[in-house]
Amino acid sequence: MADLAFLWHMHQPDYRHPETGEFVLPWVLLHAIKDYADMAGHLERHPQVRCTVNFVPVLLDQLEDYADQFATGQWRDPLLYIAAHEDPDRLSDSDRRWLLNMAFRCHAPTMLEPFAPYRRLRDLEVFIRRHGGAGLEYLSGHYFADLATWFLLAWTGETLRREGTTIPALIARGDRFTLADRECLLAALAGAVRRLIPRYRALEERGQIELSCTPGTHPLAPLLIDFGSAREAWPDCPLPGAPEYPDGRARVAVHLEQARHSHQERFGRVPTGLWPAEGALSTPFLEQVSAAGFTWTASSLGVLRNSAGEKASPYRPWRVPAGTADNLTLFFRDERLSDLIGFEYARWHGRDAARHFVDQAEAIVRAEPDALIPVFLDGENAWEYYPYNAWYFFEELYTLLTEHPEIRTTTLAEAAVDHRERTQPLPGLTAGSWVYGTFSTWIGNPDKNRAWDLLCEAKLCVDRALDGGLLSAAEQEAVLKRLLVCESSDWFWWFGDYNPAQSVASFDTLFRDNLKALYRLLKLPTPADLDQPISRGGGPAESGGTMRRAT
Repeated sequence: MADLAFLWHMHQPDYRHPETGEFVLPWVLLHAIKDYADMAGHLERHPQVRCTVNFVPVLLDQLEDYADQFATGQWRDPLLYIAAHEDPDRLSDSDRRWLLNMAFRCHAPTMLEPFAPYRRLRDLEVFIRRHGGAGLEYLSGHYFADLATWFLLAWTGETLRREGTTIPALIARGDRFTLADRECLLAALAGAVRRLIPRYRALEERGQIELSCTPGTHPLAPLLIDFGSAREAWPDCPLPGAPEYPDGRARVAVHLEQARHSHQERFGRVPTGLWPAEGALSTPFLEQVSAAGFTWTASSLGVLRNSAGEKASPYRPWRVPAGTADNLTLFFRDERLSDLIGFEYARWHGRDAARHFVDQAEAIVRAEPDALIPVFLDGENAWEYYPYNAWYFFEELYTLLTEHPEIRTTTLAEAAVDHRERTQPLPGLTAGSWVYGTFSTWIGNPDKNRAWDLLCEAKLCVDRALDGGLLSAAEQEAVLKRLLVCESSDWFWWFGDYNPAQSVASFDTLFRDNLKALYRLLKLPTPADLDQPISRGGGPAESGGTMRRAT
């Protein structure tokens, strides 16, 4: 019997403005009502399917923030504020501009084109902009009420559409949404968001899934420890001007502890597994992961092949060289199978895609009957490219796997035990990530390196302020909390001309706003450099809602 181990990674960076607490971008909410709800629903409908689901603490923080907004009506997301507004004709110009800039950011073929009323809203906006845009001021409150409603409806998943009555009724109605309609929609979304964490906790408590975690705010831990680790897989990597991130090992330890604490608080138990941000591993980081009490971690095939040669198989667990982190089991994902789901199958009929995936898995089993097949990818970003948010793909795939006589689904914690005798030692670990097996997505580009230098400068100021004893305990806590957000890997991922210019600008601004807030908490003047964009450009405009990440 062969084992298939899915790991669905759930992550969004902190989109909240560091000082107002307002959500600058609504992606946590939109992925919650579409992807996190649907992924739980697929598992609930197929109780024999087992897998690992990974949550990042900063995502859980924001989900709870949204639950609080729904409970109190104190809206910190402009989208919810607009949808709940009693008199849309009185919306401010800034609210109108924000919605017009956001409300068509989705994968149009699957999320906009199927809905004629939503298309009409888009076509009207396009027509006005093509004629100079001056007519935008003539759009009524009725237009913006419908637009906010349709943006939310387009991002609802199949679970909400099939299990309730409110959302199907609003989709069928199409337009002229009243305040009562919008309040009903918000109530349905509130229930979905409020139930998310309990649903996943219940899935784990009944033994169907394993819940794992990622350090704190999703930092690129190997680079926090040592910039030079980037040159293990990319010897010519240009490094930042700063020699290192100050006291990086201690910062990684803080992120690891935050992950354990967050997980136990939300899910009632200490996690045994850790998916590192971006699958990024290095030997010093593995030592810290082991010391923190985790028993398994993972990366991708590129890291395995860089470490153990081109013939190294991902279809078994691995362990690091003796004396490094003896209690850790390492898994390396099958990149081809994972990327078929992430990038290819959206273009297929759901039944054909599911059958093809199982055929590929069966081919692996024929060559290696006791194989462990590791399939790891984001649990949120691919589904908008699938018809019906991948409902039919998952329905077919999970049914086929439930009925399969030679392949069973499992969690990574159980795989580490069941495949212990097949575990092989690595001759060494070459540091890298699940993107190309290198750290090139986060360092080496001039803009990325400049961002690291700005962060290093801020960290030195933090260290001096804390050592100087000039801050109260509460002020120190606020500083360290903001520093965690500044250390997220996502800021560095977005810099570069291969990303859409609109998204690059958004993340550039939010990163610098976080650094500015950090300096203000330190009672220091903000460096003039932070008033200038870090990025020198970006790629073409986005066609979808969020950038489809290379995972």
